[in-house]
Amino acid sequence: MGKNLELFHFDGDRPNFESLLRENGFCHWLASDLMDALGYDHMQPVLNSVNKAMAACAQLGVSIPENFCETKTETGGKDWKLSRFACYLTVMNGDSKNHQIAKAQAYFITIAEAFRQHVAEADGVERVLVRGELSERERSLSATAARQGVQNYAFFQNAGYRGMYNLDLSQIRQRKQVPAGRSPLDFMGKTELAANLFRVTQTEEKIQNENIRGQQRLEHTATTVGKAVRKTILELGGTPPEQLPPSKDIKEVKKGLKKAGKEYAKLDHKKKKPQG
Repeated sequence: MGKNLELFHFDGDRPNFESLLRENGFCHWLASDLMDALGYDHMQPVLNSVNKAMAACAQLGVSIPENFCETKTETGGKDWKLSRFACYLTVMNGDSKNHQIAKAQAYFITIAEAFRQHVAEADGVERVLVRGELSERERSLSATAARQGVQNYAFFQNAGYRGMYNLDLSQIRQRKQVPAGRSPLDFMGKTELAANLFRVTQTEEKIQNENIRGQQRLEHTATTVGKAVRKTILELGGTPPEQLPPSKDIKEVKKGLKKAGKEYAKLDHKKKKPQG
């Protein structure tokens, strides 16, 4: 594996990734070096991906300070010291349509054969991010609905799902074989999660913009928005959400990502050991 690491280049005209390793304080790579390795001519795309990577760490319960350390470029601009795991998350949040990004993503997925099976691909990282954002938006919607007069949130919540899925929440759970006590959101893929995030945010905006009040009117609003999202999906040629297959339990995805972080740390810890 070590030989492959040293020979790997994101681009033949640039230094290989391993040669960019720095060991001042902890094994790290600079975001500015990563920018060059990925073929960008400015920092913003990398900084955007770094922000998403830190959000993913927060969702995983992984220490941000141990993986991300803010610093400055030689010209005084914003830069980051990134652990190998931070580089992995940053690259996975890049645009896979970009050839260099796609090569980098493949590199990080295969970098350590011993834990390849535990490392989720880019969709897994994005699922964690969207699922976390959905939890926040659902809490916000719940608070808004309560202020506007919802007495039974379960009925209100079910109305939104019914509009989007043409099924009640209990039917969705049964169809997608969701275990008791778990949210169907934990078993949705990135596309389905994103559609539900749109449904939840638009429901809250409609309630606030139109000052809708009362249990029945709010349930009707949730159903209406759900139907509108469903209509958009179908008009764009998408798969009806109830027909999308369940995805791997988000808890298992998180465990895999956290394991990847530990294995990456071990890999660089070995690099620091003195040669005997």
